[in-house]
Amino acid sequence: MKKLMLGAALAALTAGAASAEDVTLQLKWVTQAQFAGYYVAKEKGFYDEEGLDVTILPGGPDISPTQVMAGGGADVTVDWLPSALAAREKGLALVNIAQPFKSSGMMLTCLKETGITGPEDFKGKTLGVWFGGNEYPFLSWMAHLGIPTTGGADGVEVLKQGFNVDPLLQKQAACISTMTYNEYWQVIDAGLTPEDLVTFKYEDEGVATLEDGLYVMEDKLGDPAFEDKMVKFVRASMKGWKYAEANPDEAAMIVLENDETGAQTELHQKRMMGEVAKLTAGSNGTLDPADFDRTVKTLLAGGSDPVISAEPVGAWTHAITDKALQ
Repeated sequence: MKKLMLGAALAALTAGAASAEDVTLQLKWVTQAQFAGYYVAKEKGFYDEEGLDVTILPGGPDISPTQVMAGGGADVTVDWLPSALAAREKGLALVNIAQPFKSSGMMLTCLKETGITGPEDFKGKTLGVWFGGNEYPFLSWMAHLGIPTTGGADGVEVLKQGFNVDPLLQKQAACISTMTYNEYWQVIDAGLTPEDLVTFKYEDEGVATLEDGLYVMEDKLGDPAFEDKMVKFVRASMKGWKYAEANPDEAAMIVLENDETGAQTELHQKRMMGEVAKLTAGSNGTLDPADFDRTVKTLLAGGSDPVISAEPVGAWTHAITDKALQ
């Protein structure tokens, strides 16, 4: 009898695994604590509880999340709203279904020795900027300031920055793009002190745009089965995020266990998770329309060359989070 019961239990588990719904998530960047909520949800069985078999695809310098989505390589992707809206205007109908990050972690980090004390001092300087969709908040900020990005004494010279801090360390740029949870600390780890630096957070400058939301293709939302799958995915993911906020050190270690490159360190990931938790705090996953409108307003105010040229329609939905958070 015991053997029969054990066999039935194993059969049930096998059937459950076989019937699990596949979900592929494309990250915006490499495996790191920026995406801890998803790794935690997988490790802690939150996806399993929803009947989901989730594959997490790391990003990287040669991977464009929007291109992966366009090619059908993922069901859902993590992206920044400026990048998603720019892609949508070009014909790739991405829709925000959830917004785990409430605040922006983007900033410019400058060498104090350059004499920069405020944004007005950017003129005539070289600034490092990420591209690949990450340039849009910067370009909008410069448009707000009325500073051309074509160089000259009254403009700024834009240095296409790799995803490292070398331009600042080698003094090729007066300022570089950094995130509060990542590159800023790489500068510190390289030997500079906070007193050597001047930082400008996009949040503080009034030009912050939404980062790290979850996006799917619009046409897929017309399929009730896909919508139901995304409801389960968002519910489990937000459970992962809130667990990560409450247990940052454990979350960081889970991330490290999933880093197949071995490039991350415990110190950096624990520090990163602590900073990321500040950005997800206050979000239950539902996009705040006021935050969306603020981002759109920032992007539209791009002078003669705005990031987007018209108010986007249908670029977000509460259909998923309304059901996921019941």
